[in-house]
Amino acid sequence: MTTQAKGLLAVLGVFLLALPQIVNPYILSLATLILYLAYTGQAWNVMMGFAGQLSLGHSLYVGVGAYASAALFVHYGIGPWLGLWISILLCMALGAAIGFLAFRFGISGVYFALLTIAFCEFTRIGFDHLQWTGGSGGLFLKVAQRDQIDLASFRGPPAMYYYAMLVLTVSALIFCSFLLKSKAGYYWQAIRENEEAAQALGINTFRWKLLAVVISSAMTAVSGVFFAFYYNNLFPEQIFNISRSIEIILGPIIGGIGTLFGPILGAAALTIAAESITEILGALGWEIPGIKQVFYGIVMLLVIMFLPNGIWPPLARKLGLGK
Repeated sequence: MTTQAKGLLAVLGVFLLALPQIVNPYILSLATLILYLAYTGQAWNVMMGFAGQLSLGHSLYVGVGAYASAALFVHYGIGPWLGLWISILLCMALGAAIGFLAFRFGISGVYFALLTIAFCEFTRIGFDHLQWTGGSGGLFLKVAQRDQIDLASFRGPPAMYYYAMLVLTVSALIFCSFLLKSKAGYYWQAIRENEEAAQALGINTFRWKLLAVVISSAMTAVSGVFFAFYYNNLFPEQIFNISRSIEIILGPIIGGIGTLFGPILGAAALTIAAESITEILGALGWEIPGIKQVFYGIVMLLVIMFLPNGIWPPLARKLGLGK
């Protein structure tokens, strides 16, 4: 890493730390959303970018993590810090079950992606009819029934949520950097490039692919808990929708799949551009339903055509940065 690159990172770090003090609430909420998508995209990147296992149903882990922590709070007064670990364990078990079924029977590629969508849809239907979590009417985080614990006791200023996501995003970046340089990271990359060759070299592909799924699902569960306590309401149709899964994976795809900074850059570029378009159209008095989705599609098409490896790799070369 060049001296110039280190300087840029230092300036960026200072800016991110000072951001809540210099921007209005709307910009702060937008920055929080960017960090949320960057973190969740990084979690998906472990499965797809590192190990080459395409998941199109990653909102499954967001939803299960969110509902588990929210239901524990609403019904039993269990706060998000304890609920977080329960959500992680549930999503790890769910990811392990899906991975075991898929990899034991040789399901991979497009068929594995379809399997993840199917599990996500089954779960959505299940939560639609589960009255304990509010069913299709939604679950609202108001007051715990048993101990009468108000949600306000867990809430703080918007800056608290921003800093929480900043810590999570930086932690995920450091953790993924460690994973890439570990034995698991080298095995995953070998599996991603050529699974048959990796098997011929003696790599237990079943074990290492399953590990990637479990780690990715555990990381995604954390974003689900954040989602629940940030928005205070959950609806199966929204949180398990495939559009949320697509939203998760857009950042890594645009920024650069398999890179460390790609999910962050992709999430920032897409969110800022999409919000800018919405604001401009709103100022002109135009309301076009689905404009963000159309914009996402156009951007993805352009990136695939002109920057198939994403935005980050060529930018990293110019700045003298690694992955």
